[in-house]
Amino acid sequence: MALKKVKGNFERMFDKNLTDLVRGIRNNKDNEAKYIAQCMEEIKVELRQDNIAVKANAVAKLTYLQMLGYDISWAIFNIIEVMSSNKFTYKRIGYLAASQSFHADSELLMLTTNMIRKDLNAQNQYEAGLALSGLSCFISHDLARDLANDIMTLMSSTKPYLRMKAVLMMYKVFLRYPEALRPAFPKLKEKLEDPDPGVQSAAVNVVCELARKNPKNYLSLAPVFFKLMTTSTNNWMLIKIIKLFGALTPLEPRLGKKLIEPLTNLIHSTSAMSLLYECINTVIAVLISISSGMPGHAASVQLCVQKLRILIEDSDQNLKYLGLLAMSRILKSHPKSVQAHKDLVLACLDDKDESIRLRALGLLYGMVSKKNLMEIVKKLMVHMERAEGTLYRDELLTRMIEICSQNNYQHVVDFEWYVTVLAELTEMETSAKHGCIIAGQLTEVGARVADVRAFAARECSAICSRAAASPPGPATREVLYAAAYVLAEYCQEEQVMRESVSPLLLCAGVGGGHMRARAVCVHAALKLTAKLLSIYEARGELTAALSVVREALAGLRPLLCSEDMEVQERAHNAHALLALVMRRLSPSDDSLPPTTTLLDHDQSNGLENETLGCELNGEGPKGFSGGLIEELVDLFDGELKPVAPKAQKKVPMPPDLDLDQWISRDRWSSDSSSSEEEGEGAVFAAPPPDPRPTAQFTPEELQMLREARRQEQANNPHYLKDDSPRSYQQDDIPIAEIALEVPLQIHTKRSDKYLMTRESSKKTKKEKRSSKKRKSKKAVHTSESESEEGGGMGVVAPRPAVAEGGELPEGAAPSDEEPPPPPDDPHRALDLDLDL
Repeated sequence: MALKKVKGNFERMFDKNLTDLVRGIRNNKDNEAKYIAQCMEEIKVELRQDNIAVKANAVAKLTYLQMLGYDISWAIFNIIEVMSSNKFTYKRIGYLAASQSFHADSELLMLTTNMIRKDLNAQNQYEAGLALSGLSCFISHDLARDLANDIMTLMSSTKPYLRMKAVLMMYKVFLRYPEALRPAFPKLKEKLEDPDPGVQSAAVNVVCELARKNPKNYLSLAPVFFKLMTTSTNNWMLIKIIKLFGALTPLEPRLGKKLIEPLTNLIHSTSAMSLLYECINTVIAVLISISSGMPGHAASVQLCVQKLRILIEDSDQNLKYLGLLAMSRILKSHPKSVQAHKDLVLACLDDKDESIRLRALGLLYGMVSKKNLMEIVKKLMVHMERAEGTLYRDELLTRMIEICSQNNYQHVVDFEWYVTVLAELTEMETSAKHGCIIAGQLTEVGARVADVRAFAARECSAICSRAAASPPGPATREVLYAAAYVLAEYCQEEQVMRESVSPLLLCAGVGGGHMRARAVCVHAALKLTAKLLSIYEARGELTAALSVVREALAGLRPLLCSEDMEVQERAHNAHALLALVMRRLSPSDDSLPPTTTLLDHDQSNGLENETLGCELNGEGPKGFSGGLIEELVDLFDGELKPVAPKAQKKVPMPPDLDLDQWISRDRWSSDSSSSEEEGEGAVFAAPPPDPRPTAQFTPEELQMLREARRQEQANNPHYLKDDSPRSYQQDDIPIAEIALEVPLQIHTKRSDKYLMTRESSKKTKKEKRSSKKRKSKKAVHTSESESEEGGGMGVVAPRPAVAEGGELPEGAAPSDEEPPPPPDDPHRALDLDLDL
């Protein structure tokens, strides 16, 4: 035996240890996988030996390989064997490997229960501490249940090292075995007053973590924590306690009243920024909870805001971000205190850190009012023009829309300005996703604000004209969908309608098949044509009516062979309707195809009679179309109102509908048998379809089709263009002469004119007020405060009415009550009544 032992020790001199393994991996960078595979085979040989030292060395190397991503679950038995060693050096290697490779769902953890219990009760405090540290990484429900009493016993140990580790370990036990919380809570409460600061800090940490899940169970500990907060000098412990009070204050407002003074003293005295931030956060929570009962804490709010301004102005980016984050919490309860620092928040939009810019954007959402909305949006648009990075640019546009549309447009006073802003955002280079957002806002404003519909229709007409003149971008393609609808639905100006028919049809012919607005443009053009015909018929202007019909028919002809099926279908429908009107208005027009009948029998389709000017619907002729234009306009009669967001969900179920009953089982069986019988004795067969007539186009129409195809190919990124055979030289570039005698004009945005008009009116009003007598100073101050509450729009017309809600189905309840969502809290098992 002695010889065998000496031989084993001699052979160990040539074994690879952990240092050799690391050195070998570094020296074999080119064939690292092959070298590690070779080492794995050597490790497996070492694990089969009887010497525990060799096994411990192998487990140490396996632990390093596990850090590199290799699976070592096959060695779990060997790891447990090293963990059970009597030598502390080897035991530590085993527990380290177990903490990295074991998990709560491991099937072999049941083999470690007695071994861990033995280590917990060991005389050596470091062995017990090692067992506690390792157990915290892979504790399961069964281990927590079986070892809870042993760990609670260690909470009363005479050694502070074990007491501290046992208190921290109990939190992991509570998460896996919540039933241990009630018997362990008295001992946990005692450790809050432990003479050792490490044990006391551990108890505070555990209670604070538990209170984050269910704070109401720990209200009884408030006096103990209040004493610790006023006597302790440990900043880390103070941060934890102050966080706990922040969670307890909403449950007990009386506690918040006692916390204001000590927290304010800490804010004045502390130099630690982390503690200052937590004090401000808790003061904010206190002020929110007692805002209704004690409104006299304006000084505390101002103190917090001033300290947060110091954090935001700091050069440390982390402190600046935390300051903006805390400022957003104050904004919810005390917006006026934060609005005074609007300049500071706007300055953060120029920060080089994108996360700070995004946080400042979120803060602006609550700082807007009727008085400063135009100014804030103007600055955001300036930032958007020079923004770098897709994420920040996207967030700018999204926030801008949210700021203006929040709470049913409560801060928007001039909706013409808002529609102008939407039009200017369309002209910027934005993505299709934001085009959908702008399109939704354009449609919603037109549907809800009746006073701005005429102006919105003019802006939409300009959008359609620009899209027809040049290839639309991704955002314009989406906005064109809403622009065509708003233009056709709400436009009442004859000139705007007359100028929009051709651009709409041109937009329907360009953009490729992926532009969903093309079919809507065809429908909008037909709707505008019907409105114009109604106006011309009422005035008896036959020439104007013929002109608009011919223009519409000419624009529809290229769309009859569109590659988009919906565009083609709508173009055929519109062309057929307008051709019918054209025959009524000008029966001798040779440009129209001859009328055909659907069936060869006495019942005609009625086109012959209608083109001869007979009575329509039994009534006499009306105007020069005999009532046909009136029938065409009736197709688009009625106002489309917005639908409530939950209308589909509130559709009531019919009382006679039984979803559990078969509709008609007998009917299906009888229908299937009868269909088979009828199929056998069928006499009549469907006539063969007539061959599709070839479309005939004039040379002008063929040229228009060629131009549309070339433009579509030029805009299609997947179409391979031919290289130009000619290489342009510098002399070929045309040089335009600049007329220096013409003064240079810098055009501002159209939306800025509204802000300039408003500022000039405010300045004029201020000058008039300053010329009044001193005795009316008080009355002037009152009127100024009222104008600020109303947005400072003294001379501007009153805000138009905005329709709220939407249409609901018949019989639907108007309430917005929703069932609460199901609880999804993994820590809800810790919600125990600890007072029992």
